[in-house]
Amino acid sequence: MSSSTLLESTLDPTVASLDVTVESGDHWLHELKAGQTLRIVDLEGNQAVDTFFLDAADPTERYSAENTIREQGNLFLTTGSTLRSTRGRAMARILADTCGRHDTVGGACAAESNQVRYAVEKRPMHNCRDSFLLAMARSGRPLDKRDIGPNVNFFMNVPVTAEGGLRFADGISEAGKYVELVALRDILVLVSNCPQLNNPCNGWNPTPVRMLVWNS
Repeated sequence: MSSSTLLESTLDPTVASLDVTVESGDHWLHELKAGQTLRIVDLEGNQAVDTFFLDAADPTERYSAENTIREQGNLFLTTGSTLRSTRGRAMARILADTCGRHDTVGGACAAESNQVRYAVEKRPMHNCRDSFLLAMARSGRPLDKRDIGPNVNFFMNVPVTAEGGLRFADGISEAGKYVELVALRDILVLVSNCPQLNNPCNGWNPTPVRMLVWNS
C-alpha cells in the first residue's frame, strides 16, 4: 500500500445524521453502528486528533496498532486501511482521505510524557490521556484507564527515522482536509482533540475539528 492514497468522498454533509464541532482540547465519545460512516474534518489545518476505538459490546476488544500495522504492512493509515482489533478482527475501514497519512505509533500525550519530554513544570498541562479518562468517566459506561491502549493520531505527522526513532514534525494537513471511515461492527469512537502546545503536531495552536456521521 502507498503511504499516501488521496480520495475524496461523495457523501453530502447536509444529509449527515450527526454534525458536531469538537473544540480544541475537548473530548468526544460516540457509538458508531455497523455500516455508519464517520468523517473527521480538520477545520483550520495542522490539528492532531487522537482517536481510540473499542468494541461497543465488549470493550476489552479494542483497536490494535500492532495488528493494524502488521496486516497492512505500513506504519501510516490512509484510504483503504483497515483498523483491526486486539483479536485481529476488522473494526473500521478508511473510505476517503484528503490528507494522505495518519500516525499509528506516536501515542497520546499524557502528564507524564509532557514532563519527561519537555519540562517538569509541563506536567499539569491539559493532555489527551486525561481527556480520554474524562470522556470515559462521563460516558455512563463501565470504562476506565485499563481500557485505554495505543491510539490513532489522525492528521498527525510522525516520521520514522532511519534508526527507527520517532520525530514529531509539522503537520501535513490543511484547513478542510478530512478522513472518512465506515464502521464494520458496532464500535465506540473515543476522541481527544489534542491540546498539545509543546511540539508542532498542532502547529503550536490547537484548533476545532468537525465530526459528521451518516447512516448506512
